[in-house]
Amino acid sequence: MQNNIHLCIIEVIGKILSHKSKAQKRIMGTTTSLAHDAASSIITASLTAITYAARDTHLYEFRLPDGQALPGATAGSHIDIHLPNGLVRQYSLVNWGNTPDRYIVGVKNDPNSRGGSRYMHEQLRVGSDIQISAPRNNFPLDESVQHTVLVAGGIGITPIWCMMTRLEALGKSWELHYSCRSRTDAAFLAELATRPNVHLHFDDENEGRLLDLAAIAANAPAGSHAYCCGPTPMLGAFENALSSWPANQVHVEYFTAKHEAANGGFTVELQRSGKTFHIPEGKSILETLNDAGMSVPQSCLQGVCGACETRVISGIPDHRDAILSEPERAANETMMICCSGSKTDLLVLDL
Repeated sequence: MQNNIHLCIIEVIGKILSHKSKAQKRIMGTTTSLAHDAASSIITASLTAITYAARDTHLYEFRLPDGQALPGATAGSHIDIHLPNGLVRQYSLVNWGNTPDRYIVGVKNDPNSRGGSRYMHEQLRVGSDIQISAPRNNFPLDESVQHTVLVAGGIGITPIWCMMTRLEALGKSWELHYSCRSRTDAAFLAELATRPNVHLHFDDENEGRLLDLAAIAANAPAGSHAYCCGPTPMLGAFENALSSWPANQVHVEYFTAKHEAANGGFTVELQRSGKTFHIPEGKSILETLNDAGMSVPQSCLQGVCGACETRVISGIPDHRDAILSEPERAANETMMICCSGSKTDLLVLDL
């Protein structure tokens, strides 16, 4: 894989040149580059089914009350779910399609829940009307590559399952490595067990040994792209195991903060609204704007969903999100204002 030096250089250059178009594709159903231009598109959907998927894991199916098609979703997309208790949570879609009649998400009842998954499991009932967002995709699948390596841990199977079914529909070459603590924790187990290119790993059946990510990386065909979704320690181990791969061939999705939020101590000028704010120490840009009564789209508050992505006019952001690629960060054209700060005294934003 490391022998393809010229190919890698070309790919990196291409990634730098195309970072803007990739940002434009983060929001499904729009031609704009930023989430906040479409975040006001809230959909009222009905919860039409709850299905057992694995221990502490359910599948939730949402449809429009009138039965019409929902906005299209590509493999790797997620939606925001606005819960009646005031919380907003992001969940990966299990299904993809240009005109889907339903959205299906998988939710694990996390014992360390901040309130989202617990509410979903204990309070939501079939027939409830729930506000959701149109799909966003911060974890897009490159459908042009020769071979794709998919790696999932626990509930991280939800976007990976979606990618797998998409690759199957396209007739593409792929392999899936799915790791759980035990079989009872594995969603889609019956369906996965029938596929010869699916490799299942259960810690309790391997004397507690974890999935061998280094071996997966070493055995992947040259030029493969690899995708991973799972617990934060698994994502870090995955990135370490593939550290010698070209960066644009390694894809991860975080649903918790990857970096500590940036500190304040700088000034933000909002070009369109003509307002200026000092961001104090211990506050984010988004928190400061919220305190001032400004309406800014937001969701995760951790830099993992893309809802608050904002254009940068001037200044150098201190990027702390888990979404932007390194070329996108270097370009400094957008930033996630919920967690990122500024390396310069003044930051001018397109707000």
